[in-house]
Amino acid sequence: MEHYLLPDIGRPGKIGCSLPSLDVTPAELPPKELLRQELELPEISEVELVRYFTALSKLNYGVDTGFYPLGSCTMKYNPKWHEDVAQLPGFASIHPYQPIGSVQGALQLMFELQEYLAEITGMSATSLAPMAGAQGELASILMVKAYHHTRGDKIRNRILVPDSAHGTNLATAAMCGFEISTVPSDDRGNIDLKSLESMMNEEVATLTLTIPTTLGLFDPQIAEINQLVHQNGGLLCGDGANLNSLLGKVKFGDLGFDCVQLNLHKTLSTPHGGGGPGSGPVCVKSNLADFLPSPLVAKSGKEYTFTSPTKSIGSLGAAYGNFGVMVKAYAYIRSLGAEGLKQVSENAVINANYIKEKLKAYYHLPYDRVCMHEVVFSGRRQKAKGVKTLDIAKRLLDYGFHPPTVYFPLVVEEAIMLEPTETESKETLDAFIDAMKEIARDADENPEILRTAPHNTPIRRLDEATAARNPDLRWEMGKT
Repeated sequence: MEHYLLPDIGRPGKIGCSLPSLDVTPAELPPKELLRQELELPEISEVELVRYFTALSKLNYGVDTGFYPLGSCTMKYNPKWHEDVAQLPGFASIHPYQPIGSVQGALQLMFELQEYLAEITGMSATSLAPMAGAQGELASILMVKAYHHTRGDKIRNRILVPDSAHGTNLATAAMCGFEISTVPSDDRGNIDLKSLESMMNEEVATLTLTIPTTLGLFDPQIAEINQLVHQNGGLLCGDGANLNSLLGKVKFGDLGFDCVQLNLHKTLSTPHGGGGPGSGPVCVKSNLADFLPSPLVAKSGKEYTFTSPTKSIGSLGAAYGNFGVMVKAYAYIRSLGAEGLKQVSENAVINANYIKEKLKAYYHLPYDRVCMHEVVFSGRRQKAKGVKTLDIAKRLLDYGFHPPTVYFPLVVEEAIMLEPTETESKETLDAFIDAMKEIARDADENPEILRTAPHNTPIRRLDEATAARNPDLRWEMGKT
């Protein structure tokens, strides 16, 4: 790794650029206490600087450089021209507080996207205001709370969450002042109906349910779950993080959900990860439409304008949401159309089931049934031989693959969560499957190579416990 470090290639007197003679009066330096004399910047040539940053860029892993099978995150490839569309001056250069008449095109896009998302989810209305999936969850729970309070039903202070739920589901419920009860899964990976029935009472405001679940499974009891929740006066909230498997096939509204939060940056064409902007619209049935976060975009004749629902939970940000993400989602929906969206889910499900069938002889499969967009294995066979799931993930780096999600969902021991998405080719999947098979064989015959992996990456295995407790977040001269 040393050849990547600027101080090692810097030498006094090297010049990276030539500046013209100074033809203005020199400015005074800042006060002495603001000057950092100890900051010894390396002196290097232009070509060395270019090579340095190019070398760093090659160390970065992303969906443009390789297979990214992170389960429950949908790290999918997205068409590059959608980025170009979002950068058109009429979209990228407008300001949130321009006069309404000067941004009619942008408002039309938002209005139509609201309609498209309502149609895709089978709901009555949509708000694009939430700026991330977790904020969409927050909006959903705040709407549920406002709905019950408006009806004078203030005793409902409990939210039910399945034991396989995303962690944000519980965090959001707690932030909104609710008590949380966990609903266990049965031996098929579905919600345990008897447990749910015993927990439903007049204190329950909602059940928050991810469909498909984080186990990658569609719960066939959804009709019974819907009936059980509603007949006890509760609402059914959907976590739409896994919409990638349902596009064009199943609608949350048809399944009985009252609201659902989406992740445009997971399903509809914005790159996921890297700290970039997200978008978490909420789609609701008519009973919650008056509580949607503001603003919405309405159409009156040929004019578009902002409006606020009568009982809105309020604004979630200073402006109107992450508009650039909306543009890319709109482009994705319009370019694929109804049949294209359906093909997305079909291909995602086929890819996941292909991996499941090819690897289930090598890794324990907790729920041996047809999965949806992702499949969850367990490394417990390998653990019995002294190889942990983390070792498997680290070894995958040596094969050039990004590791999958590990140790989640928590209900699966030594979980290995794989989501291939819809755009990966059979050749890519076969190469990944072959690597996983070799790793399984090494766990039997040469476990030490897994316990000490990775072997050919610029940085070897870190002490993750120490790194988490004592993070080193600052570069210091002479410290490598």
